[in-house]
Formats: sequence, C-alpha cells, structure tokens
Amino acid sequence: MSGSQQSYNQWMVRLHWLTVLLIIAIYASIEFRGIFEKGTPERDLIKEVHFVLGLSLWFITLLRLVVRRFSAIPAIEPAPSALAIKISGLMHLALYGFLLLMPLLGWLILSAGDKVIPFWGFQMPALIGPDPDLAGSIKEIHEMLGTVGYVLIAVHTLGALAHHYRFKDNTLKRMLPGLFGQKS
Repeated sequence: MSGSQQSYNQWMVRLHWLTVLLIIAIYASIEFRGIFEKGTPERDLIKEVHFVLGLSLWFITLLRLVVRRFSAIPAIEPAPSALAIKISGLMHLALYGFLLLMPLLGWLILSAGDKVIPFWGFQMPALIGPDPDLAGSIKEIHEMLGTVGYVLIAVHTLGALAHHYRFKDNTLKRMLPGLFGQKS
C-alpha cells in the first residue's frame, strides 16, 4: 500500500466503472427479454446481447484481477477498524467470485444446451458436452445467483455510500474518475 497515493490508478478506476456499466446492461438485457415473445428474433437478439456482455464481463474481471495484482491500493483515511477491513475483504471476495462465476455458468449453460456461444462475432468453444438436464440445473443456479447478485451490488453500493456520508472517509473518492475523485 502506498500512503501517498490517494486514489486507485486510472486503469483500476476505468475497469471498475466499465464493470458497473456492463452489469447494468447485463441485468437490463435479461430483465427486458420478457418484453418479447419466446422464439422471436428480438428476444433471441437480447439474449445474445446478454451472453456477449456476460462473457465480456468475465474477461474484464480477469483483467481487473491482473491490474489489481500489480497496482498499489490507496489507504483509507481515516483508517477503518479491523472488523471493517475484514468485512470489506469478504465483500470484495464475494463480488469477484460473483463476477467470475456468473459468466462461467452462462457459458456452461450454453455448452450443455448445445447452443452457439457468441462473443463479438466469434463463437467460443463449448466447455462441456451437450446435456440438457445439466443445462437446466446450471441455469437454475445461474438464476438464483443472479438474484444474489442484486443483494451483493446493493450492499457494495450502500457500503461505499456509508463510508462517504456516515464514516466520512475517502473510500468512495478513491474509485471516482477524474474530476470527481482525488488525484494520485
């Protein structure tokens, strides 16, 4: 950790906010698919957008982990309690696990369903062989974890806001872009 650095580096900030935008688009695409009848080209397109963005999120998350590994983490000032640091660590672990697991489960659903796995005009390889029963089971887990994701996102957001407004530390400012955040 660097005591002199006040915010995350520009790559961490950009990747964080790109992740936020991708998550919004991913959830929106799957929530709004119900507007269209099953089997219509519009519904198929919105599902494909969901798949492509989900896989994009997976790759962005891998990149985030690499960038995070080689980036300094700015100190929280004033320093939080040891308990708060532990909770924060567990929350970040849960979020990164979610960001890696959900797209992987989607990829497995398409693989087991013997479906094309679209990715920006390319087709990704199947991870497992066709198995419709397994595809259904994985889909149930994926959907249940999708609901858990709403909770994780809400807790993360409320935590950042609590740090900013209640605890009055720099937790939120460390991840804000450019004009909104502090300069490093």
